[in-house]
Amino acid sequence: MDIHMFIPEVQILEKIVRPLVVYVFLLIAFRVAGKRELGQMTPFDLIVLLTISNVLQNAMIGPDNSLTGGIIGGLTLFVANGLIGRLTLYFPSIAGLLEGKPTPLIENGRILTRSLRREVMTRGELERAIRKHGLDPEADIPSIKQALLEQDGTVTILLNGEDHQGRPRKALGKQLGKE
Repeated sequence: MDIHMFIPEVQILEKIVRPLVVYVFLLIAFRVAGKRELGQMTPFDLIVLLTISNVLQNAMIGPDNSLTGGIIGGLTLFVANGLIGRLTLYFPSIAGLLEGKPTPLIENGRILTRSLRREVMTRGELERAIRKHGLDPEADIPSIKQALLEQDGTVTILLNGEDHQGRPRKALGKQLGKE
């Protein structure tokens, strides 16, 4: 067994800083890329995700291929991700900054084309999301009170006459003891 596979070739601080810089870069890059990229990957998006790891690998590990160096880099990424998760839990403003807010795509039966353009989403993709909810885009768009592109890239649809959990408002009133 070669002992050199355990000895990092660069300083430990560098092994910690490099993955942190790449992690922050990726947070910013995915935030700028938009929510659609996360929930509706095309084959091109998949190619980018598969190759980005290879492109950034050397930036993270530098000239060090030691086992210990790889473990330090990986541990740094896990710790950074855990810290970001806890920060967003305790400081919602940080979560809003990192994750963004849902983007309205339809308001009161009207498609918001400016929002679609900003999210780089086609009308066809919106219609596909509407069909996934069991609705007919041609007939049901006027009955959509709100359609939102969520932070995770999914589309949530609220029909006229529903509460925010998608239940009919009349049924909600009965649950609350109201008619």
